[in-house]
Amino acid sequence: MKVEEVERVRALLEELGEDALIARLDSFVKLNEGLESKKGEDYVRLSVLSFLEGLLMSLKLKYPENGEIGELYEEVRARRAELDELFRKPAMQNLQ
Repeated sequence: MKVEEVERVRALLEELGEDALIARLDSFVKLNEGLESKKGEDYVRLSVLSFLEGLLMSLKLKYPENGEIGELYEEVRARRAELDELFRKPAMQNLQ
């Protein structure tokens, strides 16, 4: 499974010299690839995007002057929100 945002975040981390975060990102992606056959591709993609969103939020706080982080964060957040809609359970009609 390929999540395009992972490569963009990895490149950003390399620019920033955040080697420890690159290792964590690679580890998280590998771990989730093993779940793809059980949980499904969209579920794993949502999980990875959620991880990226949290990572980018931390980077925004650490590097507030870096506009590229903010732009990438907004893109990842929007994409994650789209996928998140697939997994929301519909509201029960009798509770409304």
